[in-house]
Amino acid sequence: MTRKLIVTSALPYANGPIHIGHLVEYLQTDIWVRFQKAMGHECYYFCADDTHGTPVMIRAKSEGISPEELIERVHAEHFRDFTNFEIAFDNYYSTHSEENRQFSEMIYTRAAQVGSIFQKEIEQAYDEQEKMWLPDRYIKGTCPRCKAPDQYGDSCDGCGAHYQTTELLDAVSTVSGNPPVLKKSTHYFFRLSVYQTKLKSLFAKGYVQESVQNKLYEWFETGLKDWDISRDGPYFGFKIPGEKDKYFYVWLDAPIGYMASCKNWCDKNGRDFEQMWNSGDYEICHFIGKDIMYFHALFWPALLFSANMRTPDKLFVHGFLTVNGQKMSKSKGTFIMASTYLKHLDPQYLRYYYASKLAGDVGDIDLSIEDFVNRVNSDLVGKLANLASRSGPMLTKKLAGMLGTLDAKGKALVGELVTAKAEIIEAYECLNYAAAIRRIAALADVCNKYVEEQQPWSTIKTDAEGTRTTLTAVLNAVKILGIYLKPVLPEFAAKIEQFLAVDALTFADVDTVLENRKINDYIRLIERIEKEKVEAMIEESKQETSQESIQPEPENMLDEPLAEECTIDDFMKVDLRVAKVLHASAVEGADKLLALELDLGNLKKNVFAGIAKAYKPEDLVGRLVVCVANLKPRKMKFGLSEGMVCASGPGGAEVFLLGLDSGAKPGQRIH
Repeated sequence: MTRKLIVTSALPYANGPIHIGHLVEYLQTDIWVRFQKAMGHECYYFCADDTHGTPVMIRAKSEGISPEELIERVHAEHFRDFTNFEIAFDNYYSTHSEENRQFSEMIYTRAAQVGSIFQKEIEQAYDEQEKMWLPDRYIKGTCPRCKAPDQYGDSCDGCGAHYQTTELLDAVSTVSGNPPVLKKSTHYFFRLSVYQTKLKSLFAKGYVQESVQNKLYEWFETGLKDWDISRDGPYFGFKIPGEKDKYFYVWLDAPIGYMASCKNWCDKNGRDFEQMWNSGDYEICHFIGKDIMYFHALFWPALLFSANMRTPDKLFVHGFLTVNGQKMSKSKGTFIMASTYLKHLDPQYLRYYYASKLAGDVGDIDLSIEDFVNRVNSDLVGKLANLASRSGPMLTKKLAGMLGTLDAKGKALVGELVTAKAEIIEAYECLNYAAAIRRIAALADVCNKYVEEQQPWSTIKTDAEGTRTTLTAVLNAVKILGIYLKPVLPEFAAKIEQFLAVDALTFADVDTVLENRKINDYIRLIERIEKEKVEAMIEESKQETSQESIQPEPENMLDEPLAEECTIDDFMKVDLRVAKVLHASAVEGADKLLALELDLGNLKKNVFAGIAKAYKPEDLVGRLVVCVANLKPRKMKFGLSEGMVCASGPGGAEVFLLGLDSGAKPGQRIH
């Protein structure tokens, strides 16, 4: 029976480039969509850039352009990278669209009409220095539940807890580094708690994987909290109807972007959006990472319940990517941008490797560089591509490119491959691509063993027709393996189709035998990975600048308001001491910082100093510096900084530590 499906991936955020960690999700989704289409199903893949929120606004300001200019540029970059990795969206759109605005206002209005929206005065974080309200991800501190340090303002990576920003301990603004202040404002809230029963009913129908459902029930046990869906200006997003300076929180309109992309496609293709999205004729399947399942498993369907709209059928959740067993690292060159990868390596390598790792669960997958090279060269090139390269050229050069018929041995070989069809289909359907790849590689082993036993390179000298029979079996096997691999390697499969002179292959063609027909000249399917190219990619990734947001200096420094006045008494509180640098080292993940261990006589302090562009660590050891010794310790992303060294200059490489007389002693006070 032909299925009808609408499939989406989580919307990539429009304030930065795509990297190989992001690609896990889009490749997982693309493989599943291609599989469904190869099965003959009607399947559409919709996605869009997630464009709203404070980070986009801040980055646009730092670049001196409008948010609209930024998201337009990033959209083109995202779509370019996705296309180069053969990720085939039916429509790739933007949340900053009229369709998205209309759907957002409609869903909000419907929710308000049924009493699911209410107003409440809250206290929220505000950065006095930057004159801005701070979203969750611009605040860091200690988790109020497990006390893990360096956690964001909405959730803890350590224990998985979700909490209000105001609950975070030792909070600091990631924009200025200062503790935020609390200010009162009236916000709009969505009554998530009243939809608990409906959500449980949705989960009982198989909306999420079992392991995800277990996590969701933990949240039910602690109690679902009503959801703040508004943000105060300045904010880049859609204004709430009837308000002058309040906007929809980005997480309200972001998932609505799935609907907007579908509506945009329908309008361009003469299709009825209501029939596709709301009739129930189409299965709606979302692919997301485990970091955003709270929003997609709870908020999103509850919002649709409130608007009397249908909820998705499936939420497929995946884990994260590690490289060589660790988080991606800029300093190690393993934080690799999609565009950087494409400069050096064939995207088919990554598609194949990710497929060999993805098993349809929420566990993380690891990209081992050594295993990546070995597996691609051994399995994809050495087994699968080699099978075609050993048979295709021999048939075209020695036997006029004409296939013969299968004998008993050939039929047995092809039959073994055909028998695996149901198993491979099941593996793809369940997102267990790793099982599909293992089975395909094992079948390639069987085929290569057949070639070794038949030895066509020898029989071609004495038995041309017998060799034709052998090669006919091998090339039929290549055709079947090409179909099995097509969702993962569309370009690889297209080359097989071209040299076998067949139309686009689907899973229905697995049982069809190619006999007594001419093929085209052989096309090389894929090249081996060269380790030198992998090393060059990693080296380039080490040199790329950090994508972390920075705050620009105003063109006219007088445009920046002066800090609050201080008195001479305030200034006299600063205790400046001579300190000797005992140890200095670079800080992983922070291009500007050095970690210093300082000797203040009878006291030692660890200090982070933003002087890495001006000084090499080895040049500082033994040097005397001026330290603000009584500065309150500050918990930073990289550790605890217990003071500050004094320096001057415009920044970057032009930073100069204060000079001291060689007779100064560590701990000596400077007046």
